[in-house]
Amino acid sequence: MQSTMMDRPLLLDDILERASTQFGDVEIVTHMPDKSLHRETYADMVRRAKQLGQALIQAGIKPGDRVATFSWNTYAHLEAYFGIPITGAVLHTLNLRLPPDDVSWIVDHAEDRFLIIDDVLLPLYEKFADQVNFEKVIVVPLSGKPVPDGMTSYEDFLDSAEGEFVYPEKSEYDACGMCYTSGTTGKPKGVVYSHRSSVLHAMIAGVPDTLNLSYNDTILAVVPMFHVNAWGLPYVATMTGAKQVFPGPHMDPESLLNVYEAEQVNVTAGVPTIWMGILNALDAEPKRWKLHPEMRMTVGGSAAPEAMIRRFDAYGCTVIQAWGMTETSPLASAARLKPSIQKLSEDEQYARRATAGMPVPFVDTRIVGDEGTPLPWNGEDMGEIQVRGPWITGSYYRLENSDEKFTADGWLRTGDIATIDQDGYINITDRTKDVIKSGGEWISSVKLENELMAHEDVAEAAVVAKTDEKWGERPLAAVVLREGRTLEPEALAEFLRGRMEKWMVPDDYVFVDAIPRTSTGKFSKLDLRKKLFDEA
Repeated sequence: MQSTMMDRPLLLDDILERASTQFGDVEIVTHMPDKSLHRETYADMVRRAKQLGQALIQAGIKPGDRVATFSWNTYAHLEAYFGIPITGAVLHTLNLRLPPDDVSWIVDHAEDRFLIIDDVLLPLYEKFADQVNFEKVIVVPLSGKPVPDGMTSYEDFLDSAEGEFVYPEKSEYDACGMCYTSGTTGKPKGVVYSHRSSVLHAMIAGVPDTLNLSYNDTILAVVPMFHVNAWGLPYVATMTGAKQVFPGPHMDPESLLNVYEAEQVNVTAGVPTIWMGILNALDAEPKRWKLHPEMRMTVGGSAAPEAMIRRFDAYGCTVIQAWGMTETSPLASAARLKPSIQKLSEDEQYARRATAGMPVPFVDTRIVGDEGTPLPWNGEDMGEIQVRGPWITGSYYRLENSDEKFTADGWLRTGDIATIDQDGYINITDRTKDVIKSGGEWISSVKLENELMAHEDVAEAAVVAKTDEKWGERPLAAVVLREGRTLEPEALAEFLRGRMEKWMVPDDYVFVDAIPRTSTGKFSKLDLRKKLFDEA
């Protein structure tokens, strides 16, 4: 029997139009570099996003072309979130925390044509500018300083738009955005999102049993807009008509708390490192800030300790844990309490809140053992999490030989090891790859090992994750020195600081006589962990 329903494509275009017609007077607030607050409305944002789209088309951008952003969370970045995709082009958010060589490789691999960049980030851009070849660099003048010669002012670029913007015809399956993974097991991998996947993701993220967002909320995403599209929050907030507040470059606890109070933010999201800093500030001055009485804090990137969840409850702030990855757009699960769990003891409720939560609607989830067999949801059997769904990637951009990331029957292999209990709560216990997740950002153990072994006094080095109260995990380096050599830990740290980002450099070093190996001669991280931590 044939359906009688209209065939209406799911496009970001419709989210943008709805914001203008129904929420035109709702504010969008940005904490600027000079600490002032910039304000515009959804009506302003929609008008400017269309100007951006028109200007891009006039400048030669075609459907499918990539336009990169190198920006903090700001009003202009939100305009780009819509102004680029509505043309049929692809928004490519660049991670400004990656090493310059990685950024330039990603730009080249994605074949980005234009770049939109905050003027306060131009010093970072200069570190890889000679390795890339953008046709046009468009500078957002957040600081008000003159735009360098050879670049175009964002405001001038918007003003160059002529005529009224007309939405080009497009399919819901057309690409609208792309992000790259952090490249912890090799080169970064590109994930391309469609209009359909982004709209569906936004719809589910907003429902009550996931993030529960509406036009009654004021939302501040601390998670960067270059990190998996700020977990989709800019699209969810615009779709629901929620007031949006952007932190700009100010991610320190005091600045965030000041803005939370001033704008009465009641929904925020970020990695545990951010929340530990917020907690410490609240503990130091518990009566200084008058926060919204029903503050909800979504935590992702790495697990939030149960102790942190309890401490925030004492301040009237509810922590909601969520889990996902670049490949899952990213929302795959959220830790909400079912009615049956709400009847359990307080300790049992906290134990569920400290998990990765339950799979969200339309994300099929299973755990698979070493033999490739799906395991029961009993809270005991442990296996790799595998997922599939309408906003889960089915392939990587311009990458061959990625079959190991997908099963023969079409599931994404996440690389996370977990149990799932009978109520559907996912408890992530380990990772299949030896990567360290510090403050929500991945650190490659292989990269660290290679850099350590580049030191003339080092014979061998292996790096494992060490639990850290503030950052979740930090790298611990086990080092074998060349015969007759001596070396201080600080000298090794200083050596690494000259070769990679400072936050990637290990805080702790252990000098050992030998590193355990497997039967094939590889470093045995399992045996090394046992040796280091059992001895400790």
